[in-house]
Amino acid sequence: MSFSKFTQKDYDLINKEYGELKEVAAGRCRTEAEMALVQKAFEFANEAHKNVRRRSGEPYMLHPIAVARIVVEKIGLGCKSICAAILHDVVEDTDYTIDEIRNLFGDKIASLVDGLTKIKTVLDNQNQKENKYANNDTLQAENFKRILLTLNDDVRVVLIKLADRLHNCRTIEFMPEHKRDKVLSETMFIFIPLAHRLGLYEVKSEMENIWLRYKEPEAFREITRRIDESVVDKDKSIDAFIAPISAALTEAGFKFEIKKRIKTPYSVWNKMRTKNVEFEQVYDLYAVRIIFTPPADSKETERNQCYHIFSIITGIYKYQPSRVRDWVKHPKSNGYEALHCTLMSQIGIWIEVQIRSRRMDDIAEKGIAAHWAYKNEGYVGENDSEMDKWLAKVKEILVSSDIGALELLDIIHNDLVSSDIIVFTPKGEQRSIQKGATALDFAYLIHTHIGNKAIAAKVNMKLVPLSYVLHTGDQVEIITAQNARPKLEWLQFLATRHARNIVVECFKDRRDEFTAMGRRIYDNEMASNGIPRTKKNEQRILQSVLLRDMDEFCFRLGLGLIKPGVIQKAIFPTVTPVSSSIKPESYKVKPGDPAGRKFVLASCCNPIPGDPILGFRTPDGVVTIHKKSCPVAGSLASKYGDMVVIPEWDLSGGGQAFPVRISLRGIDKVGLLNSISHYISEVLGVNMRKVYLGSEDGIFEGYIELLVHNKEVLDSIIENLGRIDGIQKIVRTDI
Repeated sequence: MSFSKFTQKDYDLINKEYGELKEVAAGRCRTEAEMALVQKAFEFANEAHKNVRRRSGEPYMLHPIAVARIVVEKIGLGCKSICAAILHDVVEDTDYTIDEIRNLFGDKIASLVDGLTKIKTVLDNQNQKENKYANNDTLQAENFKRILLTLNDDVRVVLIKLADRLHNCRTIEFMPEHKRDKVLSETMFIFIPLAHRLGLYEVKSEMENIWLRYKEPEAFREITRRIDESVVDKDKSIDAFIAPISAALTEAGFKFEIKKRIKTPYSVWNKMRTKNVEFEQVYDLYAVRIIFTPPADSKETERNQCYHIFSIITGIYKYQPSRVRDWVKHPKSNGYEALHCTLMSQIGIWIEVQIRSRRMDDIAEKGIAAHWAYKNEGYVGENDSEMDKWLAKVKEILVSSDIGALELLDIIHNDLVSSDIIVFTPKGEQRSIQKGATALDFAYLIHTHIGNKAIAAKVNMKLVPLSYVLHTGDQVEIITAQNARPKLEWLQFLATRHARNIVVECFKDRRDEFTAMGRRIYDNEMASNGIPRTKKNEQRILQSVLLRDMDEFCFRLGLGLIKPGVIQKAIFPTVTPVSSSIKPESYKVKPGDPAGRKFVLASCCNPIPGDPILGFRTPDGVVTIHKKSCPVAGSLASKYGDMVVIPEWDLSGGGQAFPVRISLRGIDKVGLLNSISHYISEVLGVNMRKVYLGSEDGIFEGYIELLVHNKEVLDSIIENLGRIDGIQKIVRTDI
């Protein structure tokens, strides 16, 4: 922030932005008194932030106005939340106190502002602290623990914080690069999954696209270009696809609207990366959304009306049975309800059609806020409790005294990004359980006693072991025996934290025995690998498994929850040394001899010169280099934001060669392998480390590992190999 006297242009800009906020706020404020309260909050905050500017040079007041607008438009919150968003920086950045806010605006608004102020204070103070890396678990993780703890008080604090984070992402270009990478990593690791879990689709999608634009700029530009070209090319065809659907639904008496939707650049990029497909193979690039308003006097349920619409549109177009997704009967764990199907259009492209009621659409776009609004209006659906169950589970984890902040951050992250499946009890009752869960996890979900006494299971009437991994639609019966008791080997296959904790608890009376066993394993590992028994090494090991003390580490090691290999990996991480490929003077670090710094390339993402990168500086001066889009880097940056440094590739000379892998697929032809190897070795003079190409039924598929000097060389190889007759797909993949 900076200070300089506002001009008339500044005041005009503030009033213009506030005027637009008032227009949208009028739809959420129910009375003139509520609108007057919003006006009062604006006038108060505007005076408090007078002559204060953001990094961009714009009046600071534009930020709280923008946050309040997101709160209304993207999340759908009401008067008190709008006021809290407008006031959210006043207490932190000015001389006003929470008591003054309370006297002027009441207890609830003051409580929301207080929660937001505490989050901001923790984040700002933490960024000024020196990072202790391995011996302090109250780093970035503690910040997020405090953020999530506000779920215990009022979830609106988290929702407003998400709006605040979205606007900070929108203006991230004005941040220094190291701060930008930290913010984006936090955003991807916690805020985006949190927005998804709370059902805020628009907030999530916009943050994802901003993340991609800065983390993978080349991919963002290329995918955006191709989407834009495709939209221009196919827009009229989509309209022609919609026309007969619209006519048929009108004839059937439905009140509806139809919207066109194009997949976002991030969702296309993510599908290409995770499914290993080309842009052309993302066949759900286009979607059509049918949003119907059920008649007030209709005796037909919303679900049946969705099925009715499905029967009408599949009578017009052929559909792909394997692509039907019924989230009306079995909603997602974040409350999402819709019926999806994929239809073949007149021009030969697949188009996804999403069928939703108006209520379903509101909840899909605005998540938990819309969910509560419908409940308050008296609408109760059969799946309304799913969100409440999740919030209760998170609160239970948050208040647990035996979980360190780092461990908690990973637990919450994993819970946010995990997806659930639907299984059934023998009586046909529906249960949601984490994807990847076993029959034994299901037993503990039903009741602790059933889990402890379990000996086998029947899935779909077939006898299976307790380690059997469940799938959506399975009907599960647990077989118990009175004399059965938990077994140590169960910890090797249990997938849910709830079940593992119960089993671990059963062995607490033998804690000393398992701790001693783990201590012997630890001593043997340290001795056999020649690792000194120093405090520093202990701290590295504990940090790698997110624990706080060696007794707990040895107990889990003895139980088998931790594998001995983590010790060597923590002390000797697999990295590739870098000699002259990084400019050591390209970022600010603590005073020291730049020539003495050591750079290593992270094996998790294998960056090469030319890739967008960021680094992590450890206390001993070593800087590990990751690709900006690397998930491991994102996790680290979310926990250790002050370790982030921004290295710069030195592309002035040849330097060393770096390993990369390219995957190929195409039509097998005689001499194709010779053509590929000749071009790489003879024309380009690039060394091939490994080649694997297999052929079946006339289609070849495989990969080649190369040694290249930089990304420019790699891009040239990919472009030119793509011209060889028979090669249909060629992409860079992880080694």
